[in-house]
This record gives sequence, C-alpha cells and structure tokens, in this order.
Amino acid sequence: MFDIFKKKFDFNAYIDASMEGLKLVTDAHRSTWNLGQESNWSVDQEQGKIVFTFSDGTVAEAPVQIIGTFNSRDNTFMWGWDHPSVIPSLQVNARKVLDFAREKKIAELQTQKVECTEQGAWEFSAVAMRLSEANGAYRGEAGPGTYVFMNFGTISLSKNT
Repeated sequence: MFDIFKKKFDFNAYIDASMEGLKLVTDAHRSTWNLGQESNWSVDQEQGKIVFTFSDGTVAEAPVQIIGTFNSRDNTFMWGWDHPSVIPSLQVNARKVLDFAREKKIAELQTQKVECTEQGAWEFSAVAMRLSEANGAYRGEAGPGTYVFMNFGTISLSKNT
C-alpha cells in the first residue's frame, strides 16, 4: 500500500556518484603521494598488497582487492568474484558488487564476463570502491591489451635510501 513512497533505484545516478567519489580520491592521491607518477607497481596476491615505487625512492603500499580484468582486444571485463587468476581473499570487494547487483537486480553486474568499454571497467571499480569504502582504485597493465582493475586501502608511505 505504501509502495508509491518507495523511490526506484537509479543505477546510473549511483554510477555517477561513485565516479565522482573516485575522481575526488584520485585527485587527493595525486596531490599527496603522486599516484600516476609511479615508475613501477606490483601486486602480491599472497600478501594482499599493492606496491607503487617512485624514482625518488618513495614506496607506497596498501591492501589490495582485485575487481576484475579488462581485455581491450575484445572489450570484455571479467569480474574478480569468480576470476581464475584471482585468489579468493582478493575477491571480497568484487563479491560486494555481486551481492549488491543481486539485491538491486542489476543483470550486467551479475554476469561473470561482460562486454564494456574501459570506461565501464572504471565504473565497475568505482562502484566496488564505494560499496567497500576503499581508499582508491587503480588500473595496471597485466599484459598486452589486458588491464587489471583494483581497489586499494589505506596507503603507507616509506622512502628507500
């Protein structure tokens, strides 16, 4: 009887807000520890950590979650929640998106491999970041034409001498 008071979920607005949040945190990371200027990055799945190294000896480390991989050759995204290359402990944030998708009945987020653009992969990562209250998102090249999309937690900075 009170269904007229329920507002229909607007997934596009949710994506837009998630992307705005990603932009804000990315700008903050760029200005504070130079995200995007790293000379190298790596992920240790067993330790659950992403490491960014910089030419001046700065090292930034954070807990990491793998959201999925984007293949630019066929424009497909494979979700991390059931990815053969992602260990279960690094699938947590991606699984939060799957749970959210089931609750909201969003089919494209429930399909393990979906066609999308790279922008779509960023949107998936931003939604995962928002749902998981992660500290940021990153895209790294995993091979020719293949990119891994990740969320990361609190950054720890150190300096190699």
